[in-house]
Amino acid sequence: MLIDDVTIALQAGKGGRGAVAFQSVRLMQGPTGADGGRGGGIFFEGVSDVTALQQYASKRLIKGENGEDGRGQFMDGHAAEDTVLKVPVGTRITNTESGFAQEISKVGERILAVGGGKGGRGNFKFRGPTNTTPMNFEEGTIGDLATFHLELRLIADVGLIGLPNAGKSSLLNELTRAKSRVGNYVFTTLEPNLGSYYGGIILADIPGLIEGAHEGKGLGARFLKHIQHTSTLFHLVSAESDDVGRDYKVIRDELIAFDPALGEKKEHVFLTKSDAVEPAEIKKQLAALKKKKVVAVPISILDEVSLAEVKKILNALEK
Repeated sequence: MLIDDVTIALQAGKGGRGAVAFQSVRLMQGPTGADGGRGGGIFFEGVSDVTALQQYASKRLIKGENGEDGRGQFMDGHAAEDTVLKVPVGTRITNTESGFAQEISKVGERILAVGGGKGGRGNFKFRGPTNTTPMNFEEGTIGDLATFHLELRLIADVGLIGLPNAGKSSLLNELTRAKSRVGNYVFTTLEPNLGSYYGGIILADIPGLIEGAHEGKGLGARFLKHIQHTSTLFHLVSAESDDVGRDYKVIRDELIAFDPALGEKKEHVFLTKSDAVEPAEIKKQLAALKKKKVVAVPISILDEVSLAEVKKILNALEK
């Protein structure tokens, strides 16, 4: 299943130790101990893979590389390579101790999590008129240590919402190359699915929304947060329902209870599975929604004409 919430501790690399060494050439004797290298920092970097947090699910501590120790003959230790942790775009990164939070908003964006330790000075840096053969040196400093909470909130242009079995996965599969699981079960979809429509418009099937989802009922509590990053909502109501007005209201109430701003998002309402219901019943269902000031468009994945209406809306979205 999709991992969208993990907590990991990060320990940046330690700086290298400064060296104690002396020139071996006669008449040129003196300190030549060089500095240690910087320890490796740890960065987060955005990627398009929404499953990228999976690799951290079983990890509790990730350590950066240590800097190389200094050597004689003024040869500084090499700085360690930084460690880059790939996280999905839309990941909110929170330092659990300070509460400071940042969000990865695009592919390739990097955020420094913990800085590497400073390399220690070698004995050459301690030379002086009264200390011509210093034995002094410094250990490298310890790298930063911090714990981070990583929370993914999917970034999609269109969020498909509705009660289970409203046809969200089927519509996503029809409009994109997604291969969402489809079946007539209460919770067929157990995790959000993404698909890319022509032109690069990203659609997300948001599963598990039922009455009480914002209070933790069903699966929806995990996925309501993903709707916050969508710009447009496609609200699907099944024409097979015995009360389409109730079904519509259940989802709307859950969105607003979770975050009132979700109620302000642009919404298109579709009466799905219209092929499975008699035309007279479709007319009755549309009238029931209209009484709630909701204008719905009847669609079926088996009807190209009705799907053309959906595609027309998608084509009009700005990218």
